[in-house]
Amino acid sequence: MSAPTGAQATHEGAREVAGRLFDVAVVGAGPVGLALAALVGRRGWEVVVLERRPVPYPLPRAVHFDHEVARILQGLGVMGELAAVTEPMDAYEWRSANGATLLTFGVEGLSGPSGWPSSTMFSQPDLEAALVALVDSLPSVSVRRGDEVAAIEQSEEQATLSLLPAGGGRPGTVSARFVLGCDGAQSTVRGLLGTPVEDWGYFFDWLIVDVLPRDARPWRPLNVQICDPARPTTAVSGGPGRRRFEFMRLPDEPVEALATEETAWRLLEPWGLGPETATLERYALYTFAASLVERWRDGRVLLAGDAAHQMPPFAGQGLCSGLRDAANLAWKLDLVLGGHAPDRLLDTYGTERAPQVRAEIEFSVDLGKVICVTDPAEAAVRDEAMTAAVRETGPVVPPPEPPIGPGVTRPSDPGAGELCAQGIVEIDGRRGRLDDLVGAGWLLLSRAGDPADGLPFALLEWFARIGGLMVVLDDGPVTDVEGTYAAWMGSLGAGVVLQRPDFHIFGCAPGIEGTPALLADLAAALGADGTRGGAR
Repeated sequence: MSAPTGAQATHEGAREVAGRLFDVAVVGAGPVGLALAALVGRRGWEVVVLERRPVPYPLPRAVHFDHEVARILQGLGVMGELAAVTEPMDAYEWRSANGATLLTFGVEGLSGPSGWPSSTMFSQPDLEAALVALVDSLPSVSVRRGDEVAAIEQSEEQATLSLLPAGGGRPGTVSARFVLGCDGAQSTVRGLLGTPVEDWGYFFDWLIVDVLPRDARPWRPLNVQICDPARPTTAVSGGPGRRRFEFMRLPDEPVEALATEETAWRLLEPWGLGPETATLERYALYTFAASLVERWRDGRVLLAGDAAHQMPPFAGQGLCSGLRDAANLAWKLDLVLGGHAPDRLLDTYGTERAPQVRAEIEFSVDLGKVICVTDPAEAAVRDEAMTAAVRETGPVVPPPEPPIGPGVTRPSDPGAGELCAQGIVEIDGRRGRLDDLVGAGWLLLSRAGDPADGLPFALLEWFARIGGLMVVLDDGPVTDVEGTYAAWMGSLGAGVVLQRPDFHIFGCAPGIEGTPALLADLAAALGADGTRGGAR
């Protein structure tokens, strides 16, 4: 895969957007904006994507996503293509200045509960190319590049964006029922809204260097963190055939001395990389920061991705958090736009995502406090404690993603708000991951018989109307090939689990007799009565 050319990227000119009321306007055509546009647009809603850059950014940025994001990309239909240009992470090892192991996160194999590797390394241009191709294939999605948002006006029915075209073109406007600000850390949308931001006061400058080694060599472990007080350094995969290095700026080091090509090559030299052995793809100085918006929604405008939150990269959750935003928000927009749920459902986007993102930020900041030590005495104390701990415990498993916050769940149920597992199943002789065979909407998973038995017709009809499916495992047409669902549902003490379109658990019941109450509670949580729904 390669980044689209200028001609490919500016297909927006072929689609007239002036004078139309779109269902959704997405500001920002990075991975989060493109994913949101695809998730909403493939449901048939009219979407326009506005991006100030004339062509996609061609150089690497994010290099890691986890099993949940792989499942989101699977649902979008691009993970199969991406799998060929990614590599699973075998381990993430922290070392002291003298090479002693301080900590090892072991994540080998298809060990993630979502049915994908726990951690995957990739090159962002590959991901963006796949998402651009997907969005281009959707007739309900239009893309405009080279337009910058200058103002936002809202009414009870819509939001209108004033645009300043690049290159001296005529100003214009775009109106939509909802606007999604996915325009990055320096978000124009967030600034125009005046959205308050909570700041952790965490600021460290790092030189980011991406290289293409000319000779293949094994990097084992694939990802290493060097906790050297003389220069904290990160060395990880940037996807197959690529390496990403990050070098921390020292307290008294001038910024201008670090952010040069000469410095990049000098810092790469101890790794056996130089102009004769590698191609320097990119070097850039970044300030790692930690922040979270205090308000995710302002009327008809919602924020997602880096526009809503930033975190240091040490846990690899920046892009992951943004794509979780997209998965959470898309199905709620679909229900609201379709009249199946009231507008207030969108308020649960922030209440669900904020606690989860906060936990990710705090975990990333805590890791950074250990890594970014430049005092030799403090580092010696740290190293002694960590080497003793690693001798006792060996490799550790990264903590699971925290559950979502309060919103559309039945909180008293086991596992409510946590991720649902995805296993290999067989249906009529076809074998594969569950989502690939049945889809990724509302799923009522049952190992206790047919959940439709005894279900009131009104609830059954309503569930079908919002796209719900019932999957009967083992005793029905779907075989749990590897016992994934037997083990997972057994751990919950559940015979029936209701999965949301973003793969989180709404609630569960011990047997099928609990299904009517489960669906009735879902209808109530969505603001519906379970017997009616809006028409598309």
